[in-house]
Amino acid sequence: MATPDESGIESGEHSPLVRIRSLLPGLARAEQRVARIVLADPYSIAHRSITDVAEAAETSETTVTRFCKAVGVSGYPELRIALAADTARTTSRDRDLGSEISETDDLGQIVDKIGYADARAVEETTEQLDVTALRSLVDAVARARRIDVYGVGASGFVALDLQQKLHRIGLTCFAWPDTHNALTSAAILEPGDVALGVSHTGATAETVEVLREAGTHGATTAAITNFERSPVTEIADLVLTTAARETTYRSGAMASRIAQLTVIDCLFVGVAQRHIDDAKTALQATSQAVGNHRLRVRPDKRRHREDNP
Repeated sequence: MATPDESGIESGEHSPLVRIRSLLPGLARAEQRVARIVLADPYSIAHRSITDVAEAAETSETTVTRFCKAVGVSGYPELRIALAADTARTTSRDRDLGSEISETDDLGQIVDKIGYADARAVEETTEQLDVTALRSLVDAVARARRIDVYGVGASGFVALDLQQKLHRIGLTCFAWPDTHNALTSAAILEPGDVALGVSHTGATAETVEVLREAGTHGATTAAITNFERSPVTEIADLVLTTAARETTYRSGAMASRIAQLTVIDCLFVGVAQRHIDDAKTALQATSQAVGNHRLRVRPDKRRHREDNP
């Protein structure tokens, strides 16, 4: 378990903004307004009074204090300290690249902002990832008779990625992007099997429904989501959270997909370690099986002539 530092924020979470974003959907409506004010300009909030923040969020100072406690700090002064420390680590260039993509950004700026956002999604996800929960899921998957993975839309592609990875090392894994097929598969799971739901919002009805079905039959249930207070976390035995920001044009499952794939990679490597000899043999065999379908790269004749005049 991470321990609180002087600001009250758990030391395992280097940015208080990551935790605020993860808790946003589960906060009361007035507290959500405070959260959005903080997320919109944390640098400014670190230097503003509680009265200013309450007025900006059209709420009371008491609500601001409740918000602080909800996100893991004892009060507003501690929140300001945490935000000041976080923004001190962030350069002005980082703040600019972390802003939303605007209609006036040129293509070069778009490339820079997307690259920055994706890199931060990976970094912040790994910084706050619950290693204890990950270890428990690795244990469960490594010994499971079969693994079912559920995801809808872009999360379905992430589910397929895990299926392909685990299948290549000889584990029985199925990804079910179709709800009816997912439900029928979940209905025949047994204790010792694993059911993993992937949902950025944690509120995708189909994913929640299928994961609940799997749990009623004794399977170990797990969820990968961006929000730790979401419907899917209420029914999952194990929860792994990502830390992705989807804004403006990025609402189309961009940073969230990168963050989810990061968690999937961590899970896969952990499981492969438990089956290291079998995994190496299986990976070599599968690589050889598709070897004849790779075209050979022809040598650059021009470079060869230059090297050998």
